[in-house]
Amino acid sequence: MNLVRAKKALGQHFLTDLNIARKICDAMSGGTAAEPATVLEVGCGMGVLTQFLLQREDITTWGAEIDSESVEYLHEHYPDFAPRLVEGDFLKMDLRDKFGSPLRVIGNFPYNISSQIFFKVIENRDIIPECVGMIQKEVAVRIAEPPGSREYGILSVLLQAWYDIDYLFTVGEKIFNPPPKVKSAVIRLKRNATENLGCDEALFVKVVKASFGQRRKMLRNSLKSVFGDFGGAEHRFFTQRAEQLSVADFVELTNWVAENK
Repeated sequence: MNLVRAKKALGQHFLTDLNIARKICDAMSGGTAAEPATVLEVGCGMGVLTQFLLQREDITTWGAEIDSESVEYLHEHYPDFAPRLVEGDFLKMDLRDKFGSPLRVIGNFPYNISSQIFFKVIENRDIIPECVGMIQKEVAVRIAEPPGSREYGILSVLLQAWYDIDYLFTVGEKIFNPPPKVKSAVIRLKRNATENLGCDEALFVKVVKASFGQRRKMLRNSLKSVFGDFGGAEHRFFTQRAEQLSVADFVELTNWVAENK
């Protein structure tokens, strides 16, 4: 079979640099040869990253691939991997049922669904101790930035609540086929020690999203547009902007909203 044709609708940009693929593979921790860790590669494409994952004896590699042409290519070129390659949409998969726990996630993620992939990781944080992904550089910076940065946003707060984030390295456009119009970056998420935020988690998400909904305004105005005026009550963060608040600050604010909405 010939090379797989990259499909714009699937956000496909196939990695061609073997050294970068090896570096991504090496960034993921594993188990031991006796007790290998389970790793799921999201979007295997033509197996450039897959081949290095399959060489590791401390992990058992699974794949999730939505493109039937890629699945056919992988079956032909990596027949031993075929039984562990699941054809379908990663975003719709029951990860616990299909792959078990714990499950590490890795991949050259399609730009158009990278944020959704991370939200899926958050939803399954109890079984996903680690995630290594190559994504658009702007998104990687946003996820890894600390409070006080202009890039710090919704995804930063929601991921940093549950994971420690490492921005590993930047990748240029020319190592992909077709080359994207932007630079890429590889980041690593490692589950932190937080088991419970100490607030209503659904409300926490709502407060974070509302706070960044009008990020140029003070929090008083951003939250009022979603929750009302809180009967005139004021919080000490109301004169600040969303990007100034840490995860712990948002937890405090969420508990205050719960008492005053």
